[in-house]
Amino acid sequence: MCGIVGYIGTQTATEILISGLERLEYRGYDSAGVATVSEGKIQCVKAKGKLYNLREKLEREVNHSQIGIGHTRWATHGKPEEHNAHPHLDTLEGIAVVQNGIIENYRELREELIQQGTEFTSETDTEVIPHLIAQCLHGSDLSLLDAVRQTIPRLKGAFAIAVISAERPYELIVARQQAPIILGFGQGEFFCASDITALLPHTRAVLSLDNGEMARMTPLGVEIYSFAGDRLSKFPRTLDWNPVQVEKQGFRHYMLKEIYEQPAVVRTCLESYLNPNWHADEQPDFSPVNLGLTAHLCDNLEHIQILACGTSWHASLVGKYLLEQLANIPTTVDYASEFRYSPKPLIPNTLTIGVTQSGETADTIAALEAERARRENLEPKLQAKLLGITNRPESTLAQVVDRLINTQAGIEIGVAATKTFVAQVMGFYFLALDLAYRRQTLSNQRIGEIIEGLRGIPPQIEKIIETQADYIEELAHDFTQETEDFIFIGRGINFPIALEGALKLKEISYIHAEAYPAGEMKHGPIALLDHKVPVVAIAMPGSVYEKVISNAQEAKARDARLIGVTSAMNAQEAAHTFNDVLTVPGVEELISPILAVVPLQMLAYHIAAIKGLDVDQPRNLAKSVTVE
Repeated sequence: MCGIVGYIGTQTATEILISGLERLEYRGYDSAGVATVSEGKIQCVKAKGKLYNLREKLEREVNHSQIGIGHTRWATHGKPEEHNAHPHLDTLEGIAVVQNGIIENYRELREELIQQGTEFTSETDTEVIPHLIAQCLHGSDLSLLDAVRQTIPRLKGAFAIAVISAERPYELIVARQQAPIILGFGQGEFFCASDITALLPHTRAVLSLDNGEMARMTPLGVEIYSFAGDRLSKFPRTLDWNPVQVEKQGFRHYMLKEIYEQPAVVRTCLESYLNPNWHADEQPDFSPVNLGLTAHLCDNLEHIQILACGTSWHASLVGKYLLEQLANIPTTVDYASEFRYSPKPLIPNTLTIGVTQSGETADTIAALEAERARRENLEPKLQAKLLGITNRPESTLAQVVDRLINTQAGIEIGVAATKTFVAQVMGFYFLALDLAYRRQTLSNQRIGEIIEGLRGIPPQIEKIIETQADYIEELAHDFTQETEDFIFIGRGINFPIALEGALKLKEISYIHAEAYPAGEMKHGPIALLDHKVPVVAIAMPGSVYEKVISNAQEAKARDARLIGVTSAMNAQEAAHTFNDVLTVPGVEELISPILAVVPLQMLAYHIAAIKGLDVDQPRNLAKSVTVE
């Protein structure tokens, strides 16, 4: 979950490194550092905390080096102190290494090195790597590439590393094993980074290393090798992304910008996947949704299992509802981190779906790989069928699954997911409609009604933002001082929205928040309620509306302040129950989750912003969780 940047070329390296790290700071911001080679020595500068601390230190330095590596850290091994910050050096300070991931056997390696006389200056797992590389180089005529290649087999775990050497100032070595690293190609200069966002200002030509690959970067070019030492032939691809996508564009925070981008994201999804030639009244013989799914994945399904974490898990719960109610397929949703250690019994004709915003979530990737492995060589009905839902089609997920649904959300910088959640939910609507059409579980007329409802979502989100933003910001002031707990409740398809609302609030405001099915309040959680605990109820018109209102009344009887998210058509009636009403345009219950989540995102945002917290980079979190 850390960020790596590397550069070799004709420009001064430090500014490229620090600006690249600033674009990766969402991956970790406990500490940071850069290392460069100048006059036969490695110059390493580190700082605790946010990147501006490192930038201030670098501004006091004079460094014209044209090669270097940088790192922004999300702490795993060792506290977020300067001595634990990357890059890490060997004893003679001739090798510098940055790493993303975890070296699982670092304790054994560390003990072995200590017995050989090596002194360590940090508590990190990474520090063993430069010492091991230095051992390979000592007294040998090995190249830096070969020294790194000989070191890698000793490392167990998931990692991406970048290495420079004082004695070899014209090469930078990069290696990947289960953690992302991307190469960038410029004019006489080359880059590496954990994410494309760091490369956008410099190049559109990029190449992702696959697992078990390494690269040697010099001013003359880039060479790709397997860990076995075989030279590989790979070609860059050209990005169609614009650097403007990763700018705030006048918004105070990235999160607010990304909330406002949601109508455009939904429009892009609709344009990408709905077949414009499909009309319900013409009885077409092709699907209304074009996901490019094969018969192998879709035919004769008896069961769907979804693996996800965090916000993606909440989107998957909405997906479960849609797949069961529209396509009539029994569906389970599991935490990916739990599934790989307690997999479900094998069910024939099972489609396994991995959902991850970044496409790099370690738990989800590992769970999918484990599912494929345990179904390998079984009879056809039990063999793995893997589908991925992600915002990053170039990610590791694409190498693991049979097919991807690209959620088309564009780059999301804010750590708390907003537009990518909505895009994932849209992906599930499309999948459920496609399968419902294939299985004939819905009439064409009903499919057409749902599609028309989805087409209306973008202007409806715009209306929520236009009419509710000021009111929600004003309301947020009431919860920034003494409020320590929030309860969110919902039922049916909107219970996952209650979960997502609670997660957004706790992630960025640090207010404890929990979500419950509304009917479960009286079975225990109601004991928590008093006038200090606000309750947010998602009460959208539909099959469970009256039940949610009744459950909210139970909370009101315990003096809780009630905030209702409901249809504008019900606002007057809802005012009799709720102290505060957040309205969304009237839609059928099946479509309502995408609208209901928007006021909850805005409420969480404004509470955190008014408290003066770092909305985009909340404490202890990182955007792409690439460690278990």
